[in-house]
Amino acid sequence: MISALLLAAAVASAAEPVKNPDTFTNLEIGEVGGLDPAYPYDASSQSVIQNVYETLIAFKGSSLSEFEPRISEKIPSVANGLISKDGRTYRFPIRKGVKFHDGSEVTPEDVRWSLLRFMITDRAGGPSGLLLEPIAGIPSTRVSTGTIVLDFAALEKAVRVDKQSVVITLPRPFGPFLGIMARWSYVVSKPWAVAHGDWDGRAETWRDFNDPPKEKSFLYQNMNGAGPFKLVRWDKTARYVLLDRHDAYWRGPAKLKHVVVKAVPELQTRKLMLQAGDADLIETPRPYASQLAGIPGVVLVDGLRRLQTDPALFFTTNINPAGNPDIGSGKLDGNGIPADFFSDADVRRGFSYAFDYDAIMKDTFKGTAARALGPIPPGVAGHDPNQPRYVYDLKKAEAHLRKAWGGKVWETGFKFTLTYNTGSENREAAAQILKKNVEKLNPKFRIDLRGVDWASFLDKSQRRLMPLFARGWLADYPDAHNFIYAFYHSSGRYPSAQGFADPELDKLIEAAAAEPSPARRAAKYKEILRRGFEAAPAVFTVHPAGVYGMRAWVKGFVDNPVNLGIYYYPISKR
Repeated sequence: MISALLLAAAVASAAEPVKNPDTFTNLEIGEVGGLDPAYPYDASSQSVIQNVYETLIAFKGSSLSEFEPRISEKIPSVANGLISKDGRTYRFPIRKGVKFHDGSEVTPEDVRWSLLRFMITDRAGGPSGLLLEPIAGIPSTRVSTGTIVLDFAALEKAVRVDKQSVVITLPRPFGPFLGIMARWSYVVSKPWAVAHGDWDGRAETWRDFNDPPKEKSFLYQNMNGAGPFKLVRWDKTARYVLLDRHDAYWRGPAKLKHVVVKAVPELQTRKLMLQAGDADLIETPRPYASQLAGIPGVVLVDGLRRLQTDPALFFTTNINPAGNPDIGSGKLDGNGIPADFFSDADVRRGFSYAFDYDAIMKDTFKGTAARALGPIPPGVAGHDPNQPRYVYDLKKAEAHLRKAWGGKVWETGFKFTLTYNTGSENREAAAQILKKNVEKLNPKFRIDLRGVDWASFLDKSQRRLMPLFARGWLADYPDAHNFIYAFYHSSGRYPSAQGFADPELDKLIEAAAAEPSPARRAAKYKEILRRGFEAAPAVFTVHPAGVYGMRAWVKGFVDNPVNLGIYYYPISKR
């Protein structure tokens, strides 16, 4: 489908003059929250970071199984001797002559320091666990009380320099490891960072840089990578980032000279800018994609493969009540909810049965999305089409809510706020569907809806201020563990923000990740999905396909499901 659409675009653009041929403008819904590769965990920030910082290896084009070397000269394998036979040791030979944006050369020590720094930064709710889990054998440097549990001496030994190579030894085999390195092994200049007050690499000082405020780091708003583009400006007030081409990029300069990534939450504004040629690509919510059809010079790039579960509706089981208007009175008295309201599984199950899954597929996604039975999308090993799932059943919803909190929920009712991020029409639609059907059950049930800007949304979710919120997950790497861990493990992205924990689920998830047998691993995921269904920490709605509105003059666009945004290097305008 994609190739046919692009061919049509090429024909349509034959006589069309290209506007700003050296500059690519991408309009997104969310705004950039930080530029430090170890800190932000949102797509808007990472879409900039992946174009400025180079990784050791990368996924080849749109493939999810083939890799290509970047800063590493070769892709490690058992066959070429760069992965040990026991599957624990990986050797990455570092390419010579790769230049950072300040002109200095990438060294193996830069690579080693960058990997260690990524892990020791470990900000709450950040991406550090992606490397900590396979390399350090723990999901975080800290336990929930804040106590440090990282054995830094062991971590130093696990990541070492051997002549021109960086060697990583895992505590146990970890199947998705290369896929993680293909997305998250960003390399930063150590001398540059240290000169600007960052971690000096010593064991005695690493704790000073653990879970820092984002503004404390120079890297929060300054960048020095080895990727195809370099940072010129991040204007937080105007909500845009300007990148310029890195002419000394080791693979050769990009075709584009400039890239602008700008947050424009309003669809109509994005549409008008695309129509006028002031934008080259815009983020396009599924409900409104048809509005772009037929605009001269614009092509709808549809049917893009996504490893995504979105929207999902997350229950915060341990809400932060301090000055929190979203929980009303803070009591189960009909005018609010207590902080532990969603800790009762019958509340969560009742809400899960109250959601109209067919409605969102038909009305919001126009039949283009797959029904989500759980967190793992189709096409990822571990997805089970026969797993237990919730269906729209108001009788079952009522039965669970009548049992919740010993019958008091049904008797007294409740009031709270369900939050979505402004500009995400898909998540807003999911919130409206749930509100409508829950309130239909009992006139004492009241749910207010509120849209907030992206930066506030991220902050509120991490501080557990939102009782129920709509968000989603786009794969960090193409493996079931990435979804299962994010949605079900107590240290995962969402449970840690919800206060949800199931120790038995944690054990099952950790065992599945270390299981070398595909058959036994699949069996473990069946058990995980069954237990996750019973726990119901979130309402899973759909696995959507991707869609962009794009100017027909854009050439070389390549989409990969695990890229968090657009990779601009192969793109040109003509």
